[in-house]
Amino acid sequence: MPSFTRDGVEIAFLDEGQGEPIVLVHGFASNKEVNWVAPGWVSTLTRAGRRVIALDNRGHGQSAKLYDPAAYHSSIMAEDIRGLIEHLGFERADVMGYSMGARNTAFLALAHPGRTRSAVLGGLGMRLVEGVGLPDTIADALEAPAGTTITDPTAYLFRAFAEQTKSDLRALAACLRGSRQMLSRDAVGRIAVPLMVAVGSTDPIAGSPEGLAALIPGAQALVIPGRDHMLAVGDRVYKNGVLEFLAKRP
Repeated sequence: MPSFTRDGVEIAFLDEGQGEPIVLVHGFASNKEVNWVAPGWVSTLTRAGRRVIALDNRGHGQSAKLYDPAAYHSSIMAEDIRGLIEHLGFERADVMGYSMGARNTAFLALAHPGRTRSAVLGGLGMRLVEGVGLPDTIADALEAPAGTTITDPTAYLFRAFAEQTKSDLRALAACLRGSRQMLSRDAVGRIAVPLMVAVGSTDPIAGSPEGLAALIPGAQALVIPGRDHMLAVGDRVYKNGVLEFLAKRP
C-alpha cells in the first residue's frame, strides 16, 4: 500500500485507474476500503475514466495512529489532503469527502481553492455550520473497557463498527474529540469551487443539504431518497448524481 509522510505523520492511500484525478476522503471510524471500495465507488469512478485516490485519514486504517486530540483539527486533516495532492504531483484534483471527510474537504476547499477543482460534501449539510454532528458520547463509548454496557444506541453502533473494522479505539476517541470544527456562514460563503452537497433524506446526523448549499455560491444539493447516514454511502442516486456533477463542472 503506498503512503507518504506529512509533518511526521504517515498517510496510507490507494491509487487506481487513469484519467482526471479525484481524491476520496472517508468518514469517522471508517477507512478507504469500507467507505469507498466496498460500496463500489472506486470501481464506479475508474469505469467512468477517473484516476481514484483514496486516503486513510490519520488515526484510521493503515495510517499513523495519534492520541492527542489536537492532532485531529479539521484544518490539519485538510492539509493531509492537500499534501497528498501535491505528493502525487497534481496541480489540483476533484475531492469528495463523506461525513468527517466532507468536513475536512470543506476546510480544504476554503483554504486551498487552487488545489480543489471541485468538492462533493457527502453526509454533511448544515451541521458544517450549526452543531458538530456526532456527540461526545461516542468517544466515551470508544474509551470504555471491553464488556462495558453501552446504552446510547448511536454510541453503541459506532463502538461495534469500530471493533468490526479492527480500528484503534483510543485513536478514534482522540479524533472525535479533536475534530468536528465548524465553519461560519461567512466562511462557507467564501468557498469558491464548484460544489455539491449530498445527504440522505432520513439522515439524522448531517443536517439540511439544501440549507448548506444555499450558503455557498453556485452550490447544488442532492437529496438521496430513503437513505440514512450509513446507507446513503453506496446509493445509486448518490453515485449517478456525483458522476453528473463531475461531468458538468467547469
